[in-house]
Amino acid sequence: RAAGLRRGRRGTRQRAAADGWEALTPSERRVAGLAAEGLSNPQIAERLVISRHTVATHISHALAKLGLRSRFELAAARRPS
Repeated sequence: RAAGLRRGRRGTRQRAAADGWEALTPSERRVAGLAAEGLSNPQIAERLVISRHTVATHISHALAKLGLRSRFELAAARRPS
């Protein structure tokens, strides 16, 4: 601290299941839902007021957690509301 550095939080993070719909963060769920509806990354970014890069990151994380390869598979596997 004397050098101006801060220590991180202590303890373990509380994380959901390693994969599946329960593993998605709220942001990933929102982005995945819009992608499953057929919106493009720029459209999702504009609607949620986030960058296109952030949208791409959320989609890639969601696909990995769900064990899917494409947005088409995401739309087909969309969790019932």
